[in-house]
Amino acid sequence: MPDQDRPAPVPAAASPHGVAVRAVSPQPRRPQERAVRRREALLDAAVDLLGDGGFAAVTHRAVARRAGLPLAATSYYFTSRDQLLAEAFALLVERELARMRESVDRPSDRTPPAVAETLTGVYASDRLRQLGLWELYLQAGRDPALQAIARAWTDGCDGIVAAVLERAGYPCGPAEVRFVAGLLSGLWVEDVVEARPDSRDRAREAVARALAALGPPARVSP
Repeated sequence: MPDQDRPAPVPAAASPHGVAVRAVSPQPRRPQERAVRRREALLDAAVDLLGDGGFAAVTHRAVARRAGLPLAATSYYFTSRDQLLAEAFALLVERELARMRESVDRPSDRTPPAVAETLTGVYASDRLRQLGLWELYLQAGRDPALQAIARAWTDGCDGIVAAVLERAGYPCGPAEVRFVAGLLSGLWVEDVVEARPDSRDRAREAVARALAALGPPARVSP
């Protein structure tokens, strides 16, 4: 009687040289998947802490505690706090740019007031998360390791502004995009630092004036 608990033999396959070889079933890479999940959990925790208390709050101990992992895990996956901060900054930038792109992908009115509303609205976000982002952006002025990420943030914002201007029929060359994006960035930093109750209205008015300075929008097809 055959042994029912024994796995069925794997059929042999012919090699290119005509020699029978036994096929080997691929084994799942569970240790690697676990490592990826742990690393992602640590980065998620670091991003959360950036929102809670800025880059000063991102320590190995705090990140491990927030992620629910042993303290040794942070030093295992990240050689230094600087590396952890840089990767958390990059992840935060990536997520914020994705959120902003999604918000401008929705159909919207193309009148100047609506375009001003779209541009100021896309920059509105969770204030504490933005404080953490802009803190690290400014820190990039002292830390060359963060400068490439800061530039990616600026370039990503420029791309979003360019898409909005182009869709509405406004000039969207590099100078025009920098003009509007630079104004928005300044207004954004002012808002997250000062938290004035009327900052959104003031920003909308300033952006509307900037759009008027670009000239009337061209007629665009629906």
